[in-house]
Amino acid sequence: MPPGPLGLPWIGNRHELPAIKPWKKFAEWSKRYGPVTSIFLGSTPVIILGTAQPAWDLLEKRSDIYSSRPRFVVAGEILSDNNRGLMLPNNEPWRRWRKVLHSGFHAKKAESYTNIQSLESKLLMQQILDDPKNYERHLQRYAASVVVSVSYGKRIDSVDEWIVKENMESMDYLTSVNIPGKYIVESWPWLLKLPRSLQWFRKEPEIRRQRDVNFLMYLLNDVKNRMKNGTVPDCLTAQTISNMDKLGMKEIEVAYAVSSPFGAGIETTAGTLTIFILAMLHFPEVLKKAQKELDSVIGFDRMPEFDDKESLPYIRAIVNETLRWRPVPILGGTPHAAISDDVYNEMFIPKGATVFANFHGIMQDPGMFPDPESFLPERFIDSPNPRLRDFDLPFGFGRRICPGMHLALNSIFINVSRLIWAFDILPALDKNGKEVIPDSHNFTNGFNSRPVSFDCRLLPRNGKTTACIEEEWQAAKTRLEDWR
Repeated sequence: MPPGPLGLPWIGNRHELPAIKPWKKFAEWSKRYGPVTSIFLGSTPVIILGTAQPAWDLLEKRSDIYSSRPRFVVAGEILSDNNRGLMLPNNEPWRRWRKVLHSGFHAKKAESYTNIQSLESKLLMQQILDDPKNYERHLQRYAASVVVSVSYGKRIDSVDEWIVKENMESMDYLTSVNIPGKYIVESWPWLLKLPRSLQWFRKEPEIRRQRDVNFLMYLLNDVKNRMKNGTVPDCLTAQTISNMDKLGMKEIEVAYAVSSPFGAGIETTAGTLTIFILAMLHFPEVLKKAQKELDSVIGFDRMPEFDDKESLPYIRAIVNETLRWRPVPILGGTPHAAISDDVYNEMFIPKGATVFANFHGIMQDPGMFPDPESFLPERFIDSPNPRLRDFDLPFGFGRRICPGMHLALNSIFINVSRLIWAFDILPALDKNGKEVIPDSHNFTNGFNSRPVSFDCRLLPRNGKTTACIEEEWQAAKTRLEDWR
């Protein structure tokens, strides 16, 4: 097997793996033992991929072996009753889930959503103009409204709406339990054979599961009722309900499947846009260079649009560098599992091994990304490496690549370009007028890791951009009403 730290009988390396931010320990082991490292959590072998090349070699080139999932006792079975497609092994229910998501979010289909993304972005710019202090809430509202619109055919006006708060609570709980080594039952699944009254790890996730079921069925039934009334716009849920018999799915399967964008889309999209703002506070020279490109191509009389993408190479590079510098899915998304024995570079990888592509290490690999702590968009412009020109690495690997990748990239591009065009992004000031720059490593602890909230100043660049934002918002108001 690949090299790694020596474990203890029965528990393996579980005692060495922190419950908080385990990706840091993964990266430490990769530096010590090499880009492919092995540990044991109980009796389960765990393979840690610390650089991009072995991740591509195994998870993409050998996807027939590595496209399955390990067993998720708490997050997958107890919390989700094996209904979350993201956590399913490579089986028929997963293929049905994947078909639903692919039909709704493949590259060509994603282009049909750019209209609502642009309209919601115009509202976002107006909200930041009016209330810049609460920029994080406005980013979350944008992300929520886009995914709810395309998934359920309705808009979101505030992150205080019940369905947003319930969704975010559900996702926060899911990511908090889906951390390797956190629950001993993941290493010792025989604990499931104990009388249920002695399975102390069940109570909390089972309570949360019932809340999730009630919530997701409410959303599904709301679309069904609007379909009967003829008042629902075309959306993923309506399409899937119409094809439910053909897909061979039960209602609860559909409810979970169509919720996937809602579940993942808010935290990842809003979190990435917050990371962009954090980066601009630390690297103001990047902001100035990007504004220069936008001023040359766009000017001040109109906002950037999706059609401008090919004319804005530096903005596209900033999007890529944001996704690299501090990736929200810090552990590379959900881990993979080997379905058969394999050998890689003379290292044995056993059947049943859990495989992590540790983005915390991969994106900070100086061999692939020189000076990795610096925010350098130029690395995506100057590099001869085709994997950097078409940078899909942050969205996963092989058959398990994120199905919402194209929707997410469009949201990030349109908002990054408009934020740079419209605002100067400056540090907050303390009571003495001194700039306060937030810690670039102060991130949350969950399976998805986003910046801990920080203050900053988002100041309009000039009167022309302010007038344009207000004019565009007035024109967008009526069109957004059509999505209610």
